[in-house]
Formats: sequence, structure tokens, C-alpha cells
Amino acid sequence: MLRVGMLTSGGDCQALNAAMRGVVKTLDNSLGDEVEFYGFENGYQGMIYGNYRKLTARDFSGILTRGGTMLGTSRTPFKLLDEPTPEGINKVEAMKKIYADLNLDCLVMGGGNGSTKTAHRLSTEGLNVIALPKTIDNDTWGTDMTFGFHSAIEIATKCIDDIHTTASSHGRVFVIEIMGHKVGWIPLYAGIAGGADVILLPEIPYSIDNVIKTIEKRDKGGSRFTIVAVAEGAISIEEASLKRKHYKQRIAERTSPSIAYDIAAEIINRTNREVRVAVPGHTQRGGVPCAYDRVFASQVGVEAALGILAGEYGFMVADKDRMIMRVPLDIVAGRLKTVDPACQLVQEAKAMGISFGDEGIEGAINPILKPRKKK
Repeated sequence: MLRVGMLTSGGDCQALNAAMRGVVKTLDNSLGDEVEFYGFENGYQGMIYGNYRKLTARDFSGILTRGGTMLGTSRTPFKLLDEPTPEGINKVEAMKKIYADLNLDCLVMGGGNGSTKTAHRLSTEGLNVIALPKTIDNDTWGTDMTFGFHSAIEIATKCIDDIHTTASSHGRVFVIEIMGHKVGWIPLYAGIAGGADVILLPEIPYSIDNVIKTIEKRDKGGSRFTIVAVAEGAISIEEASLKRKHYKQRIAERTSPSIAYDIAAEIINRTNREVRVAVPGHTQRGGVPCAYDRVFASQVGVEAALGILAGEYGFMVADKDRMIMRVPLDIVAGRLKTVDPACQLVQEAKAMGISFGDEGIEGAINPILKPRKKK
């Protein structure tokens, strides 16, 4: 009898259910009654506290198009993994114990960067673990794509599309804040797809002077409106000159709701233009998965199941050069996939006249993304 544990960890996203369904349907199709499934509720917390339920293939019927996760999720920060719970429970030892008590053959985990680091830690502790690349941010190292990303792009793009009509009707500047705390893949793709005039990313520190110049240039050219797509983690050239701790302190002291409001205030003060802010927020995580994500997540689930059938563990399923493959967890864990400012897509966007706010700026790096010096 094969016994498989499953959980989803970190922020939710579209197609988590589709990925788990791919695992279950493949194993059920191959083994039938010779496989059992155990779902841990609310991520790693379910393993720590022993909250789980036995599942059958029937439980995964009809969930291909359902957003969110049928198992629930939560964040269990990797940096706090070795700190006991409020009840004094050793987290790692508790997870190892429930794994042994259920006599599991493997654990399938759907999660992003932090969750994958924990998966790798459990793998080094002797558990058979397979990770599925889940995150709307598409920032997981070792894979060209993560499921949830395309669905988030669709939502963010629609927001920009819808803003266009009201922005052009009233002749306003709109600052649209798109999810992307440390990386800017969603605002980059959605900004280009939605026809944004300015795209500001965490990886490319901006000058507000350049943003203003773009707005004024459009005004002179007869355009009555400007769309500024801003990643929630966008950073100015001034902030990029700060040390990591000083930058974090400045963010902590921010009195406005977010960076989008700061940028809007600057534009108002310097241009006297009518400016509005739009924040689609968590809608980018919600709703049904798009067709691309349904297919990709299903592929990811199938590949994980095939690994289980082959007795291969300690890997993350990845999309590399449009091929589904297995990447060792020790290569993936602890690394972040950021937007390269010199990448082809950014250069193509600039060729179309899209401003990234970095015109004339050389070598500025977000302090949060700078490699830490080894002690």
C-alpha cells in the first residue's frame, strides 16, 4: 500500500487544486485501491499539530476549475522553523513524527520559495518530499513558470484594461498597484499586456523625474491620460542607495497605505494633474484558474506522481524550456528568480516607449535584492 501525504503552504493561488488533482488521478489510475491519500490542513501547520484527513480520489473530482485550495493554507516562516510553537512543540520533530505515525511513503507539497526551503529541510531530515512550484509571483528558482502566475496576469491585465476607459474619458493619470513585493514578473507582463505607459519594478529603481517626464511627453503628444503600473515593492533610486536595514526602516515608517499612493502624491505635487490610485490587491490571487494554469498544474501533478511511482524524491517539478522535468530541491531552495533589467522582454518594452523610470540611471540595485555578505 502506497501512502501519500499532501499539503499546500504559503499564500494561496489559482490551480492548487488542479495540481493536487493531477497527482491523485495519476496514482489512482495506476494503483487503484493500492494507494491512500492524507491531506494536511492549513499547510505545514497541519503536520505540526496533526490536523489531517484521509482522502479518496472521489474527493478530487470537480476541483479542476476551483480556485484556492481544498486543504487550506497558512504561512510557516522558514526562519522560524527551529523556534518552538507557543505550546512548546518542536516543529520539525512534530512533522517527522506525524509522517512516521501515518507510515507515509512521501509528502507532496505545493508552495513557493519559503515553503520549498522547508520542504528541502524535511528532505534532509529523511522524509521523501516532492515540491510543486506554486506562486502567482513566478519567482521560484529552477523553473521558468509557476502555476498561478498566468491567472494573476489575466486579472491584473483586466484591471489595467478597465482603467484605460475611465482614464481616457477623464484625462487622468492612474497609478495601478500590482502585486510584486520582491520581484516584478506580474506587473511586467500585465503592464505590457495592458498597455501601461510606465512600469515600475523592484528590480529596476526609478527616478520620479523620469516618471514625470513620461507623463509630460504624453501630454505634449496629445495623450490625455497616462497609466503607471507599479509593483508593490517598487523602489526609488534614492531608496536603492540605502543600506538594507535603513531601507526596511523607511518602509516601516511609511504613513501612506503603499508605494502607489506615494508616487501619486509626487505626481500631483509636481504636475497638478488629476491622479487616481487603483489597487486590485488580493483579487490577483483569487477566482478560477485560467486555461494555461489548469493545463500546467495538471502536468506538474502528473510528473510528481510519476516520480512517486519511480521511487524518486527530493525534487521540485519544473518547467524548463517548455519541458516538464525534475529539479533537485537543494538547487532550488533559498534562491529567488528576479527580473533581469537587461532581459529581452524589458528591452522590447523600452523599444516600444514604455518607461521603467530608470532612464539615465546606471547600476542601482534594490538593497533587499542585494546578496548578503557571508559572515
